[in-house]
Amino acid sequence: MRIGTGFDVHAFGPGRYITLGNVQIPHDFGFVAHSDGDVLIHAICDALLGACALGDIGQHFPPSDDRWKDCDSVVFLKHCHQLIQQQGYQIGNIDCTLIAEQPKIKPHIQTIQTRLADILELNPNQVGIKATTTEQLGFTGRKEGMAAQAVCLLLKM
Repeated sequence: MRIGTGFDVHAFGPGRYITLGNVQIPHDFGFVAHSDGDVLIHAICDALLGACALGDIGQHFPPSDDRWKDCDSVVFLKHCHQLIQQQGYQIGNIDCTLIAEQPKIKPHIQTIQTRLADILELNPNQVGIKATTTEQLGFTGRKEGMAAQAVCLLLKM
């Protein structure tokens, strides 16, 4: 067994929606990012990579590389999933926390959970998604952006 953690953050900027777990969620803003800014998938990628000591998402998909400009983060997630499988591991479960005042995530949790499970070939009960606020403290409390944390358990195949 191996355990990995991940964290990502993006500021809000111009846009009409944000993407979380490959699900577009209507919002007054979008993410300021080199790729699509999917903080949830980015945190999961770092958790998967970290569990196998394979670096971080920035090493595999550097923002300085124009190939990843506006890229769908599912590309990153599938790559990271393939890497852990090549190391002889499979995902036991993933648990994630989204941190933001807005938009409200609760109405989208089941859709996000199902989408991530489909991408990673898991049962939805292997993907935990939670949302919380920072009680109006810090940049998330001021509604300037969003953060995500993820932890994963990998099992030897």
